[in-house]
Amino acid sequence: MVANFPTGTYRVQVRPDFDLDATAGLAGYLYDLGASHLYSAPLLAATPGSPHGYDVVDPTRVNPELGGPEALRRLATALRQQGLGLVVDIVPNHMGLFQPAANPAWWDVLTHGRESRYADWFDIDWAAGPLVVPVLGDEADLARLTVEDGELRYYEHRFPIAPGTGGGTPQQVHDRQHYRLVDWRLGNRLLNYRRFFAVTELAGVRVEDPAVFEATHAEVLRWVADGDVQGIRVDHPDGLRDPGGYLTALRERAPDAWLVVEKILERGEPLPPHWPVDGTTGYDALGEVCGLFVDPDGAPPVEGPGWDEEAHEQKLDVTRRLFPAELRRLDALAPSVGAGASAGSNATTETLGELAANFHVYRTYLPYGRADFDAAVAETKRRRPDLAGTLDALTPRLTDPADELCARFQQLTGAVMAKGVEDTAMYRWNRFIALNEVGGDPSRFGVPPQEFHEAAARRLEQWPAGMTTLSTHDTKRGEDVRARLAVLSEAPDLLMPLYGRAGIPDFSFEALFWQTVVGAWPIGADRLLAYLTKAAREANRSTSWDAPDEAFEATFAAAVRRLDDDAALRADVDAIVRRIRPFGWSNALGQKLVQLTMPGIPDVYQGTELWEDSLVDPDNRRPVDFAERRDLLAALDAAAAPPPVDDSGVAKLLVVSRALRLRRDRPELFQRYHPVPVTGDAAGHAVAFDRGGALTVATRLPLRLAAAGGWDAEDLKLPGGAWTDVLTGRAVDSTRVGDILATYPVALLVRE
Repeated sequence: MVANFPTGTYRVQVRPDFDLDATAGLAGYLYDLGASHLYSAPLLAATPGSPHGYDVVDPTRVNPELGGPEALRRLATALRQQGLGLVVDIVPNHMGLFQPAANPAWWDVLTHGRESRYADWFDIDWAAGPLVVPVLGDEADLARLTVEDGELRYYEHRFPIAPGTGGGTPQQVHDRQHYRLVDWRLGNRLLNYRRFFAVTELAGVRVEDPAVFEATHAEVLRWVADGDVQGIRVDHPDGLRDPGGYLTALRERAPDAWLVVEKILERGEPLPPHWPVDGTTGYDALGEVCGLFVDPDGAPPVEGPGWDEEAHEQKLDVTRRLFPAELRRLDALAPSVGAGASAGSNATTETLGELAANFHVYRTYLPYGRADFDAAVAETKRRRPDLAGTLDALTPRLTDPADELCARFQQLTGAVMAKGVEDTAMYRWNRFIALNEVGGDPSRFGVPPQEFHEAAARRLEQWPAGMTTLSTHDTKRGEDVRARLAVLSEAPDLLMPLYGRAGIPDFSFEALFWQTVVGAWPIGADRLLAYLTKAAREANRSTSWDAPDEAFEATFAAAVRRLDDDAALRADVDAIVRRIRPFGWSNALGQKLVQLTMPGIPDVYQGTELWEDSLVDPDNRRPVDFAERRDLLAALDAAAAPPPVDDSGVAKLLVVSRALRLRRDRPELFQRYHPVPVTGDAAGHAVAFDRGGALTVATRLPLRLAAAGGWDAEDLKLPGGAWTDVLTGRAVDSTRVGDILATYPVALLVRE
């Protein structure tokens, strides 16, 4: 791996309304903040108007809506002038199809079919007939097709016409094409190309083909070769046919780049050690850090099915509901091999669906991960002994990496996990939503300090340059929302006076409603309603994306209005928030300092250097007021005294800037990891570790600590030497925890 890693990255959602030139304008601020590298959203040409860039339509050029190649050069120059590097996000797994005319390769495939020179770019089942394009409102809408300017049109949608097929009615022209427009509801059943999860507008790309790899990566690799880019973040490698082979090819072409992968690791799952990467993008670290501030003794009772049952049920449901096309393609590779399926179903299809639902990790990379496969087999036989014969017959093929069935099944399980768990079960099982995060285990309440220390030591030993994070463009809620919610684990009865007052006829969703309100309060009605609508439809219980239930959605819309209109209800919410907000701030500062100083390369998601109250995307991709942050940082640097912990969030800006600057300017202080013991009755309320001259101290479970009277005789076993707290600028003249944390609930000590 590379020797010159970043010391701290700052993620910017570069997009048309905040383009490359606007991003270049941040270079001075990011240097002052302490970052070593800017970490950008995807920069290749995406679907026109894309707010995120993950729907790349042309990997051979810089997105013109971001300013094109000239603007990228200006950004690289601006960063170099400040001594900063650039990390870019790439999307090797899929390309955007929503506007076919914007994607030259897909347009050519639609035009020429299997004879297209780009036919091998996409993972298409050519034996299944014309390409299925699920775009129509219903089948009757075929009558609405028109032919204009040599193209087939359906409202604003444009499609090509193959040479020599343009005569007759629009419907006759359509029937001669290499594609078929169908009812959008039929996509999950009829689709004949691999896609990203269940998103029909994103088609899978065959980067396992060296020619396709070269064509789709040449531009990004040129940025690396030219010295404009020093790091690469790989989006969703689990969708690829051979993630390890792909990463090996990428490493060979970018041997000196910092390379991290968006690999979601479940609890206890290691990153494949043979991957030539520097680590993950940090969801595993997020779970460790956030769990440290959750009270393990505060778990509410489970109402209804346990987490494992909910997760299994939703994985099985999405397998049947969203992925029948993928199962059909697998079945074509392995025709029914035994009895045992329910009446009217195919034994192979039912067995593969149940097996996919029983994986506790996203996927295997056979032969690596065979133990995970065997565990899924055992669980499948336990749940469905009637499928055992079919499963035994399929297992030799499902465990042979050279078998097409094995390769494609491994690609399916990650999609099942993502859609069934992240995008469904985590919106249904709402016991304590601070734990419902990507890669998280909502049934696991809290991470004891000793367990955190052990995980941090492993990280330093195995993946010292992996990314750590608390917020991303994909997290379910912002880091400081989780920090405030963590206080509720210390006082789980605080929300009880609110339950039953929302008028929502779904207890679990009402639990999500009140936790969201209290976690993000004060929150505008429009933001709250948009979040609730997405959350309810993702849960797929009382309403859904495919069949919205207007009556149910009206109930939570009315609850949002009630928050505005009912003074007594607002007063009760205000009282709860006033009670927990100071402790939420304590948790926010604590988890941020721990994340910034623990082993790994810390990332700061845009805007989170101040308090972060966002919810799931697109809420967490809102514009950031960088001018405000620049001014606050300048004022902070000029101030004679440390700022208070208050609504302004400047105290968090202090923690972020001082920790990032220290990591950048004195990296020698962060080469080791040793837990620092605390003694005394309240010792469990502190977590401390020494990185080799930089020592972090943070407060845990602050509400219970305050209820017990605060710090008393607790003592920090400070290593020898003279220490200074870089947050306050004061020399440490006492080892009492209460003295060290007299100003803030955190301290960052440096041995002089």
